[in-house]
Amino acid sequence: MSLFESSPLAGAASAARMRAPLAERLRPATLDEFVGQEQLLGPGKPLRVAIEHDDTTSMIFWGPPGTGKTTLAKIIAARTQANFIEFSAVMSGIKEIKEVMTAAEKASRFGSGTRTILFIDEIHRFNKAQQDAFLPYVERGSIRLIGATTENPSFELNAALLSRCRVYVLQPLTEAQVIGLLERALTDPDRGLGSSGVSADEDALATIASYASGDARNALNALDVAASLAGDSPSQRITRESAAEALQRRVLLYDKRGEQHYDLISALHKSVRNSDADAALYWLGRMLQAGEDPMYVARRVVRMAVEDIGLAAPEALNLCLSAKEAMHFLGSPEGDLALAQAVVYLSLAPKSNALYVAYGSVQADIEATAAEAVPLHLRNAPTKLMKSLDYGKGYQYAHDVEGRVAAMECLPPSLAGRRYYAPTEEGREKTLAQRMEEIRRIREQNRRPG
Repeated sequence: MSLFESSPLAGAASAARMRAPLAERLRPATLDEFVGQEQLLGPGKPLRVAIEHDDTTSMIFWGPPGTGKTTLAKIIAARTQANFIEFSAVMSGIKEIKEVMTAAEKASRFGSGTRTILFIDEIHRFNKAQQDAFLPYVERGSIRLIGATTENPSFELNAALLSRCRVYVLQPLTEAQVIGLLERALTDPDRGLGSSGVSADEDALATIASYASGDARNALNALDVAASLAGDSPSQRITRESAAEALQRRVLLYDKRGEQHYDLISALHKSVRNSDADAALYWLGRMLQAGEDPMYVARRVVRMAVEDIGLAAPEALNLCLSAKEAMHFLGSPEGDLALAQAVVYLSLAPKSNALYVAYGSVQADIEATAAEAVPLHLRNAPTKLMKSLDYGKGYQYAHDVEGRVAAMECLPPSLAGRRYYAPTEEGREKTLAQRMEEIRRIREQNRRPG
């Protein structure tokens, strides 16, 4: 046994580590331990190659909570043997960060040449003027900045800073990946729960993973609580019910991956389509109460607006997009009302699937016919060569003809005269149908000689 292994300090450090939350104890230390983000860290992928070649620049990690932004920054620092300094924009001021950056610059110039990675969690919390403080140090290479944000960097970060950093988008973990993490936590005797004697039913882990919504930290914290509850039971086994208790939510008969998921969204969609506002509200409530991702519901509600309402009430799309943004901004439970408002409006709005059918016909024709060249009269002719090849010849400028409808054909020759969109007599489409008939009449009139 080495001196370090037998020292009281080593024992104290080990004990402190085991008292840390499960998610912290299981934080990956290497790329091989890291779970998820294969689009960035898989073999040959851009970020992994940069890390392995010690060629990382300043960067921004953009992704939802629990996807490994902080962990990945620490792995990069360890792999590239850089000094790692971590700040949170919530807890720290820009003044103390500037002091650290100044010290890092002096060390890189006059000291041992140690490189510094400055990690700023929730960097979007600094306003754009404060973000200017990073620019000279990033530009000179005095530090490598790694910023983590849950918000869109295009809107939240200074354009000058953004141009000097690579942005990497991290995705939520899949439920299968979360379950794999939970299983690892249960069997790891050193950092996890492997020595506790606690086990778990398969559907218990699936329940935790389902509610975690791709957030590894949330999933591991829930498992930690569930294991504590199970440790007091004779079986020392985590069941679906004890997992639900740990999550402090009532478990409805609902599986986000299975039949119930598709049955309930189908019931919601068909209730809206059938103009049944009460049923639509009920099925919406069932999904949200059971823990469905509200942004998934929001996306489906937007789809209903374009598939079943269409141009019969074109304002429905804007209302649904506003509901989606309200849910993103407020979260649950406050944002649930925005989705409820959208669902009731869609239920009561006039219905039309004419645009949905029309676009389906377009896709079928694209698949079934050759990709014909754009007719010459519809092409631009910005050069003399193009004009000599008859680009633009025969084009009729609609504003110069009667009724502002030219007689020319705009479809490829094989599809000339094809009609895709057939508006109904519902809502605003009734007016659109009248306008289409008027356009057809004017076009026919302008085709007549003289």
